[in-house]
Formats: sequence, C-alpha cells, structure tokens
Amino acid sequence: MTKIKFGTDGWRAIIAKDFTVDNVARVTEAVSKYLIKTHKTPSVVLGHDCRFAGELFAETAAKVFIANNIKVFLAKDFISTPMISLGAVKYKTDLGVIITASHNPASYNGYKIKAHYGGPLGPELVQEIEDIIPPDTIYDLDVISLKDAEKNGLLKYIDLENDYIKHVEKNFDLDAIRNSKLNLVYDSMFGAGQRVMSKLFPNIHHLHNDHNPGFHGQAPEPIHKNLQELSNFIKSKGNISCGLATDGDADRIGLYDAEGKFVDSHHIILLLIHYMVKYKNMKGKVAVAFSTSVKIKNMCDHYKLPLDVVKIGFKYICGIMVKEDVLVGGEESGGIAIKGHIPERDGIWMGLTIWEFMAKSGKSLKELIQEVYDITGTFWFERNDLYIDEATKQKVLEACKKGSYKAFGKYNVSRIEDLDGYKYFFDDNTWLMIRASGTEPVLRLYAEGATKEIAFDILEHTKKTLLG
Repeated sequence: MTKIKFGTDGWRAIIAKDFTVDNVARVTEAVSKYLIKTHKTPSVVLGHDCRFAGELFAETAAKVFIANNIKVFLAKDFISTPMISLGAVKYKTDLGVIITASHNPASYNGYKIKAHYGGPLGPELVQEIEDIIPPDTIYDLDVISLKDAEKNGLLKYIDLENDYIKHVEKNFDLDAIRNSKLNLVYDSMFGAGQRVMSKLFPNIHHLHNDHNPGFHGQAPEPIHKNLQELSNFIKSKGNISCGLATDGDADRIGLYDAEGKFVDSHHIILLLIHYMVKYKNMKGKVAVAFSTSVKIKNMCDHYKLPLDVVKIGFKYICGIMVKEDVLVGGEESGGIAIKGHIPERDGIWMGLTIWEFMAKSGKSLKELIQEVYDITGTFWFERNDLYIDEATKQKVLEACKKGSYKAFGKYNVSRIEDLDGYKYFFDDNTWLMIRASGTEPVLRLYAEGATKEIAFDILEHTKKTLLG
C-alpha cells in the first residue's frame, strides 16, 4: 500500500490514484487508534466539502470510526472546514475530520484533522497519527451499517451549516450590512461557502453559486489569476462596493475593491487590526507567518500590540491562539483568524468583518485602506514561483545558507532573517524572501516595496542574480 504522509495542512492526494476508499479507511484506523489511546469515550465530528465523492469518503471514515466504537456526529451535506472546526467546539468532540483538498485542483481530495478547540491539530499529534497508519485495511465496509449505528446512538446526523449561521448571527451586525448602501458580490469558486452565503445574503450578487466538483477546470484558490471573472464583473458593473471570494473549503479569503483591484492578505490583516483596535476598542497579540508584510509590525507598534512572527503554516499561529490572547492571526496565503471566533482560518468570517467595517464606518474599502496607509505608509507585496530543476534549486539554497548573496542587482542586503526561508532586507520597508517548496522543484520569491514598480523590480533583479 501507498505510504501516506500528512503535509502542512492534512493529507492530500489524487482521487482514485492514492486518495481511495481503502486509504481513507487506513488513515481513519490510525485516527481511531489515537482516540482510543487518549480518550475513554471518544467522539468525532465529521464532514466533507463539495469535491467529487466527498460523501462516499466521509461515510467510509464514519464506518471505520463506528467499527471502533467511536461516536460520530456526521454533517448532513457538504460543509466548509470552519464549520467542522466550530462543530468540534459546539458538540464537544475530541476531534474533527473533514474530507477536503482545500484550494487544490479538482483531481485532488484530502483529509484534515481538527482538534477539540476548533483549530488544526498540533503537528506533533498529527505525526503521531501518521506513524501508526496501518499498511492495509482490515474492514469489510459493506457490512457496517450507518442505519444501525444511528439506531444504537453511535451515529448522529447534524446540521453544521445551520449551526454556523446561528453563530454568525450572534456575532455580526448583519442588519448594518444588509441595510447599508453597499452593493456586494460573493464568489464561492464553486466551493463550500456557496449555500451559507446565499442564505445569509440572498439579495447580493453571487458567482459560481452551484455544485460543480470540477470547479469548471479552475483550482479553487482565491488569488487574482484565478479570480479574473470576479474582477471583471466588478469592473463591468461599475457600482460594486466590494467583492469577496473564498476557496474550495471556504477557509481562505480573496478580496476586491470597488475598482476590481485585488486586496491581498497583508492589507486584510492590517484592516482587521485597525478595525478591531480603533473602532471596536479590542486588544491582544498579533501572530503572523514569516512571509507577511513588515507593515504589520508598524501597525502593532502604533497600537502598542505584541507581535509574534512564526514559521509558515497556520498550525503555528493556532498554537499561539489556543494558549494566549490573540487579536489577529494570519498568513500571506489568505488564511486569517480573529478573536471572538475559533482559532481557525475562515474566509467568510473575515469577509463579513470587512463588510461590517465598511457598513458601520460608511467608508469605502479604498478609504479604509488609506487609513491604514496613514499609519504604516504605502506598500506593495508581490510573489513569484520560480519553476526550476532540483539541482539549480539546491544550488541557490546552498548559496543562501552560506550567506553568499550580498546584493540582488542594485539592491544591497543590510540584514538577513532565516526563520523559515531567507529574508533579505534592503532597508526597514523593502525586502526579498527566498523559500523552497517542500513538494516540488519550485523556489518561491516574495518581495515588498513602497510601490508596485519597486516590488517587481526586486523580483526581476533577483531572478537575474539567482539564474545568471
């Protein structure tokens, strides 16, 4: 059988190649063993997103849990990852499991494990589960009856979407958004946020609001190159206030202003800090990944907030959120969490927070971003993925490790940070980062400068320096 390995955020594999019923059963057997070892009467909340055969794989996991005498709270229909995380808290289960490959292409599915506190299970515990995945499956799944399990109390069907809606209604001034003059659009990218947003805001514009497990041939990752239709829709209408997009399992956010311009995660994190501190009088620590903007430190200094910078991977941010009073935790890739919710990325929750900010302030997104710039100064962040052969990749990384790069063209290095990759500072506000992908021959290049032109210029000089 295939060796199954969990990555940064769960196990992902191509459907019917490695992501099979048997392999899902193997992983669930390991999760079951872990639960039996650590809890007297274990329970799990379980669901799937919109991907192909999600229901089949979720029922496979349910049957293995049931065979191990583990109580299962099973979602009735497709749901988002944040709904599973919230469900773990609401139903007081020991773990949450969702069948999803998040923002990956349609050929993939995956398996995410959530902890009882409503966020990613710690990496050391995930490793413990991975280490005990059996080489094959021992179950005859056809003889395990979900109906019988429901009758004897081992299986309970739950409506996680309705639970989530009630949670939203308690925590947001939805009337302020609905009664404002904001003209809003939401793009679910054919993902798991589509139905809940249709229920919450039936009168706004909805894009890709139907069930399409193939995602119309587009990976459901909410980045600008994948959201051209949303951007063009805003431009063509001419009267849209803001566009929100979420990925396949609705835990990542994409955002657009009234001009159809993409608003990246760095700006969203800054907007959230600004709103929560200045407008809502809240406090707390900020925790961000190593690849985020240096302007976040400027904002934290301005509001006298402690800041932690951690390795890339939301699990490291979550690890701080469950132990300390964290106001905002976020990544460059669109995964953001805030105080008052669960320690979990949630694209819809972040989008509603921004919409509430706009509605209550009476200001446009552009005006609110200007308020941020008045504190931090203007900036532009850009990322490029450099597809190169493995030998060249290793050569560059070795040069980084040795400290060989003193300049990238006209940009002279003043200092280096190496928490997770290599971050070269040219001054306090201008920097370049080089980080290798762990799964493919790719070097990720990140750059930040005061303007778009500077950020792109840094990337061009970097490519010439690295590749000759």
